[in-house]
Amino acid sequence: MPALFQPLELRGLTLANRIVISPMCQYSAEQGRATAWHMIHLGGLALSGASLLCLEATAVEADGRITPGDLGLYDDATEAALEPVLAAIRQHSPIAVAMQIAHAGRKASCAVPWQGGKQLSLEGGGWVTAAPSPIPFTPGDRPSAALDEAGLARLLDSFVATTKRAERLGIDALEIHAAHGYLLHEFLSPLSNQRTDQYGGSLENRMRFPLAVFDAVRAAFPANKPVGVRISATDWVEGGWDLEQSIVFANALKARGVDWIDVSSGGLSPDQKIALKPGYQVPFAEAVRQATGLTTFAVGLITDAEQAESIVANGQADVVALARGALYDPRWAWHAAAKLGASVVAPPQYWRSQPSDQKALFSNAK
Repeated sequence: MPALFQPLELRGLTLANRIVISPMCQYSAEQGRATAWHMIHLGGLALSGASLLCLEATAVEADGRITPGDLGLYDDATEAALEPVLAAIRQHSPIAVAMQIAHAGRKASCAVPWQGGKQLSLEGGGWVTAAPSPIPFTPGDRPSAALDEAGLARLLDSFVATTKRAERLGIDALEIHAAHGYLLHEFLSPLSNQRTDQYGGSLENRMRFPLAVFDAVRAAFPANKPVGVRISATDWVEGGWDLEQSIVFANALKARGVDWIDVSSGGLSPDQKIALKPGYQVPFAEAVRQATGLTTFAVGLITDAEQAESIVANGQADVVALARGALYDPRWAWHAAAKLGASVVAPPQYWRSQPSDQKALFSNAK
């Protein structure tokens, strides 16, 4: 059995293989509510043959959305809108469903990417953002409102409330978003966190609020369901968050019972200088895995089956998580199984598509 198609246990959740569909923002919600686009988009990916489908970054409050089109789970309307989407997935696919819960911090209140992605004016539908410190992401943007103790307490409550809503919806796992320059990453990085209280300065202080969020979410989610965290291993900026600090943070999460670390990078500063190449972030996942012993997800320009198999087989990561690759090829896992001599679960409506030389490709086809 290829390493990529071996099962993985995460608490009470068994993943059928090591292929995960990463959370990918769609900017297609209406006032935080899932729409017909989510039904089509997520429904298609649910038939991909991957073992876990992670919903896009889902805001824990309306002001935590990156754009007005972001998905949210912060009131009864946003919860109700996800119900039929998840019901359709459950009816036609055995795939496990995770949700990435998030707050955009100073990177909130922006136009959707295909409309430029820049910060929206208050007159144009934008809002005042909240962050650790009043430092704008891009020069010329409005400064954020620095979170006080009441604001931090409100956000903790929001993460807990979203967690409880996710459990009511039957979500199988949660991933806390502490990467890509959003709120929790902003607390971690000294470039965006210039506080002088107990939440700023030392590494211990900068980790304090993200760890409090993890503790609150973990306590509110059923003990048999896993909770992971996505991190940016480095800001790619001198003097910023880096791999060494990421390992300290990962070990602190390990002590609190984290189930996986999803290792990405960047997103905090427009000054980042990233050397892009296939699998460019895999060494970060490998370093975190070796230093902590935690289950790690690898991301970033992982495009072909042999590359993914090598990552898992060689112990660089436990899981490969696909984003753009899954959009380009929603049947990536099928094709990987065919190349590597493995099998995947497919709906019976598609069994006739098995190639004549791949009669064992669909494990549930008769």
